[in-house]
Amino acid sequence: MAKLTKKQKIAQEKIEAGKSYPISEAANLVKEITNTKFDSSVDMDIRLGVDPRKANQMVRGVVTLPHGTGKEVRVLALCTPDKEQEAKDAGADYVGLDDYIEKIKGGWTDFDVVITMPPVMGKVGPLGRVLGPRGLMPNPKSGTVTMDLGPAIKEIKQGKIDFKVDKYGIIHTSIGKVSFSPEQIADNAVEFMNTIMKLRPSAAKGTYVKSVFISSTMSMGIPVDAKSFDV
Repeated sequence: MAKLTKKQKIAQEKIEAGKSYPISEAANLVKEITNTKFDSSVDMDIRLGVDPRKANQMVRGVVTLPHGTGKEVRVLALCTPDKEQEAKDAGADYVGLDDYIEKIKGGWTDFDVVITMPPVMGKVGPLGRVLGPRGLMPNPKSGTVTMDLGPAIKEIKQGKIDFKVDKYGIIHTSIGKVSFSPEQIADNAVEFMNTIMKLRPSAAKGTYVKSVFISSTMSMGIPVDAKSFDV
């Protein structure tokens, strides 16, 4: 077993074995035990009592975090010329259509979210083989195929995130940065948890939320008491 560094030992001592922390305490702890030189992401992992292989137990959705994610989100808007100015004014990083479609076909994926509109989905559809495996394919369910480009782009820039349960029944997402205050981390965590609870599939039986952990890049996971979210 790898030897723990001094910093890892200190972190391990701060987290009591077998204890689940209220989210307010966990938000403080994650800041205390993070010792990276960069502004680490704060991540949340929620293990659900669902079987994602069954369509009626799939949990997916979108949430706008009150304090954003702290990450710069690069948005590509694939739209018709009459919508280009609206997309630019809303803060899209790349705006256009045919030129960008050709670039993506050539393997370019230097962006985080693609937003487009129904009339051009015929052109965007074939990009699925490049965008699909990377989770970048626009989808009406997540609000990334819409005629209201401006408001949709602004929401994404402000911290709207798209999430879904993986094949192991876990939802993993970033809910902020270590530079956030403990209150901001807790606010974002509560908003995310509220959204997960509202999406509980009626077909899911037994315990819905099996475990919740928050961690930062390179830190240990901190067990969070699911009851502390007041949901």
